[in-house]
Amino acid sequence: MTTGSSRRKSKAESPSASRMLEAALNRAEDQGWDNLRLRDLAADLGVPLSEVLVHYRDADAIADAWFRQALAAMLAPPPEGFFELPARERLRLMMLRWFDALEPHRRVTGEMLSGKLYPSHPHHWVPMIFNLSRTIHWLRDSAGLDAGGRRRQLEEVGLTALFLATLRDWVRDESPDQERTRARLERRLAGADRLMARLYGVEPDGTAESTGGGA
Repeated sequence: MTTGSSRRKSKAESPSASRMLEAALNRAEDQGWDNLRLRDLAADLGVPLSEVLVHYRDADAIADAWFRQALAAMLAPPPEGFFELPARERLRLMMLRWFDALEPHRRVTGEMLSGKLYPSHPHHWVPMIFNLSRTIHWLRDSAGLDAGGRRRQLEEVGLTALFLATLRDWVRDESPDQERTRARLERRLAGADRLMARLYGVEPDGTAESTGGGA
C-alpha cells in the first residue's frame, strides 16, 4: 500500500519539464535528434517511460517546447529606450533574441526542423505553418509594429520571408557568434526599409513605425 508520504516523495523526485527538455537536448547533442529515443531519456532520468508522457506526448512535443523557450526569450521585457529605436533596430534585436536563445543547441535545432519537414511527417506540417505565423505576429507586436490593413499584410509576408531566410543562414552558420547571419539580417532589414520607403514614402533609415521585407 502506498502511503501519502511515499506519494509526495515520488512527486517531489519527478523531473520537471524543463529538466527533461535539457536532458533530451543533451542526449541529442551526443547521438543526433533522429536517434533520440524517449525510453533512453527516461532511463537517463531514472523514471518510467510513462513519466515522460506526463510532460511530452512525443519527441516533437519536446522540440516544440524548445522553440517556445526561444519565443519566451524574444518576449522578455525590452531594454530601456527600446521603443525609441528605429523599427529596423527593434526588429533586429527581437529576432536575434530568438536565435540567440537557440544557439546553445543550434545543430540539434536544425535537426528538429528537418525532422518536422520529413515527407513521412505530414501531421507536423500544418502545426509548423501555424507556429511560424504565430511567431511572426509576436515579432511584430514585441517590436512595436502597429500598422493595419494592407500594410500589415505586407509586413507579415515580408517578415515571414526575412525570418525564414535568416533561419536558413543561421542553421548553417559556423562563423564566430554567427557573424554572417547577423550581417545578412542587417542587409535584409536595410532592404526592407528601402522597400517601405518606395511603397509608403517613409524614411529608409528605420525611423518609420513599421517595416517589411523579403529574403
